[in-house]
Amino acid sequence: MENIKVLVVDDEPSIRDLLSRQLRFAGFSVAAVANGNDAVLAAEKSNPDIILLDVMLPDMNGFSVTKAIRAKGIDVPVLFLSARDEEADRVTGLTVGGDDYVTKPFSPRELVARVRAILKRSQPAPASRALRHGALTLDPARHHCDLSGHPVALTS
Repeated sequence: MENIKVLVVDDEPSIRDLLSRQLRFAGFSVAAVANGNDAVLAAEKSNPDIILLDVMLPDMNGFSVTKAIRAKGIDVPVLFLSARDEEADRVTGLTVGGDDYVTKPFSPRELVARVRAILKRSQPAPASRALRHGALTLDPARHHCDLSGHPVALTS
């Protein structure tokens, strides 16, 4: 996943630094901010591919940040991070537009795996560039070939 931009939003410097290091090590480009207002501005300016967003921020909560960026038409995936583990909080996070909700403490490796999974689901499917000649169709993106609508088995 090259050139994937991650915006990390957490008011705790140690968590912000840990996440930034782990994500950079995994090959992502990372920007980090410490509050909700900066998160909204960064989401507008830097156009991240995903946002890791703490729920409890000093100026506005992560749910409000998500509502604000959604109201601006920014439809980037959001992964909430929170020490709040009540069902109501998780439901609220997913209801306001979050894609996942992870409670602290968390495994940095698991978090990177969740980021990759969200990004994989959120990427548009590649356009099919199927080649056609008469009744023969070859789709290299899907590694599929058919003749008159019937699959043809091909070797590598």
